[in-house]
Amino acid sequence: MDSLYELLNLLNDADKKLFKQFLQQKNKRLDVKNLQLLDLIKTDDIDGLNKLYKPEKNKDAYHALRKRLQDNLLLFLSQKTFESTHSDTYDALRLVVVGRFLLENDSAKIAFKCLDKAERMAEHLEQFNLLNELLLLKLQYAHLPGAEDLEALTARFLQNQSHMQREAKLNLAYAFLRQELQEIQLKGKVVNLTGLMLTTIRKYRISEQDLMTYKSIYQILFIANEYAAIQQNYSLIERYISRTDQFMQDQAKKSSYLFYHISILYYLANFYLRQKDFAKSTSYLKEMMDLMLTDNRYYTLFFLRHQLLAALNLFFTDFADDAIVLLQASLSNTKHKSKPEDIEDVRICLAMFLALCNDRGCLKQLALLTRADAWYEKKMGMLWAIRKHLMEILIQAQFSNVELAMSRLTSFRRRYKKYLLKTSEERVLIFLRLVEKYLLKPDVVFEASYKTAVLNMLSKAENNDIFTLSFIAWLIARWEKKTAYRVALMLVQNESHAG
Repeated sequence: MDSLYELLNLLNDADKKLFKQFLQQKNKRLDVKNLQLLDLIKTDDIDGLNKLYKPEKNKDAYHALRKRLQDNLLLFLSQKTFESTHSDTYDALRLVVVGRFLLENDSAKIAFKCLDKAERMAEHLEQFNLLNELLLLKLQYAHLPGAEDLEALTARFLQNQSHMQREAKLNLAYAFLRQELQEIQLKGKVVNLTGLMLTTIRKYRISEQDLMTYKSIYQILFIANEYAAIQQNYSLIERYISRTDQFMQDQAKKSSYLFYHISILYYLANFYLRQKDFAKSTSYLKEMMDLMLTDNRYYTLFFLRHQLLAALNLFFTDFADDAIVLLQASLSNTKHKSKPEDIEDVRICLAMFLALCNDRGCLKQLALLTRADAWYEKKMGMLWAIRKHLMEILIQAQFSNVELAMSRLTSFRRRYKKYLLKTSEERVLIFLRLVEKYLLKPDVVFEASYKTAVLNMLSKAENNDIFTLSFIAWLIARWEKKTAYRVALMLVQNESHAG
């Protein structure tokens, strides 16, 4: 997407009016065309270029105008963000800005009071970079009356430097692990997570104590959760979950770590859902919602993710109707600020629920998943995109759109076969062959050899994930003459008891 369009899409209608006013105030000349360009973009007028400039000189002038409009938009967004964000971090930053202004204008006494308050807030929030800037400012003006003792200031500054270095090492390690995840997901790199974690910790000289903070626990859980999702085996990260459980029990709730706290609870709820411990998952979701309700920003940010896990817990404990109603209500209440990825996640899950229950409404939900394959692969991950395509094939087949299902199946092979072979995911191709056999000859599902091939998939440990079981349930339902939902529930319950 064009960067200017992308930035404008971040604004709601009220923001766009404010931006227009912002431009009007900045325009010193009457011949400035930025407001006209803004209107042309808003109306999507393809002939707009000719309306702004004469053809012989329009190209360069037009691009210069777009560049100025984009710069102004970035300035507007930065001011709006600073003014409208009410987090403690921004409050501390505002105090530092005010403190600097007062020091530069000979009001040292009030300035130091502002900076003292900002320092207490930044310390509480563990905002070491902000503390560094603040302490440097105090040191710069330490010669003024009312300033703190230089030695005490120096000791705090040096201690904060060590905190900054520790956080920098953690961030480097996190960045390295994120890059490795990309290699695993997109290039099929084979990696042992525990070995990778230990190597990374040694590489960046991180101590065990450094890892025992809300932020580092959140970062480790993010990596572990992504790794388990790629491998479709959540038992691989059990040791990280038990450590997190222990960490959470030992910590007092702190409002300054609310984002990390809620995120950790989300990962724990997701882990226990995927391990089919639905009661434990639900209890973490309750804790998560209690914290979300204390801060509207985080309620908006996490709402759809929470509802998705809550619905999955309901669905796989035989409350399909409640799960469907919950997701439908979540989508209808979606706010402008909800992330597109979260909306797509909820929508595809709703399509899955409806399809398993043999409800044609799933076709409508599928039709609303309109983004390009490349977008889904980049934003949602290859595994998500592959599941989406498999679901489309099954749903079209389920409602007798056989030609369309075969067409999608051919497209799927063309796009993903090489990737699946590279990442040792032949089981997806085996599943696809079984679907193809059914499409070509529906009665094949009653043959003993076909049933054996399908049931053999259940004996493999990598296939006991709730989503994989749901796909296998669709095949079994063809000969059982039941809804795929009934079969999926039976398979999930059997696997849960076996575990």
